[in-house]
Amino acid sequence: MRPIEIRRSGLVPYQDALALQRSLVEERRAERIPDTLLLLQHPPVITLGVKGDGGRSNVVADSRRLLQLGIEISETGRGGDVTYHGPGQIVGYPILDLRPDRCDVHRYVRDLEAVMIGVSDEYGVKAGPIEGLTGTWLGDQKIGAIGIRISRWITSHGFAFNVSTNLEHFDLIVPCGIKDRGVTSLETATGRTMPMGEVEDAVIRHFCVVFQREAMIAVPAS
Repeated sequence: MRPIEIRRSGLVPYQDALALQRSLVEERRAERIPDTLLLLQHPPVITLGVKGDGGRSNVVADSRRLLQLGIEISETGRGGDVTYHGPGQIVGYPILDLRPDRCDVHRYVRDLEAVMIGVSDEYGVKAGPIEGLTGTWLGDQKIGAIGIRISRWITSHGFAFNVSTNLEHFDLIVPCGIKDRGVTSLETATGRTMPMGEVEDAVIRHFCVVFQREAMIAVPAS
């Protein structure tokens, strides 16, 4: 199995993570680093995609309300519509070279869904896909969102899995522009408190199984 470096970065401002991804994509393209999975959380932020107006029309709250809550709006460069990131949500940014055998965008999205389905199943939560939509769902409620970018088969952006996220913040937007569906979290679905580190461990395990990788845990710089 090909190795993948796992970087567990904790709470990272969105724009800092965006800059890091761009740097890592170029490093991966030059083959200076192996495939890499960033796992982190963001301070509260609403992010816009590149589709249409990026989802601005799906931001329900006005600027005064967002300022009161300390929630920023950020451009992303990824596909998809508007979404929310905040503490209690595991965000995964895979920086992968899909060549030579995984050059299929639809397969890549389905594989990210499979990772989150596997994590949910590990906690007794039966999640699945919905035909015609992306992400991972419990009935009509989304527990995991996907928004990706692929440039010459190098991936960036990725997935967001709700563990203990403040779900009220999703009321500030129409998540992913889908008006007739809701949002949930692992804690809501199970009724239990979930240690983030433990769920991150599960994400790593299922990611490595789905993508057939061997995890290498990066040692933080001293």
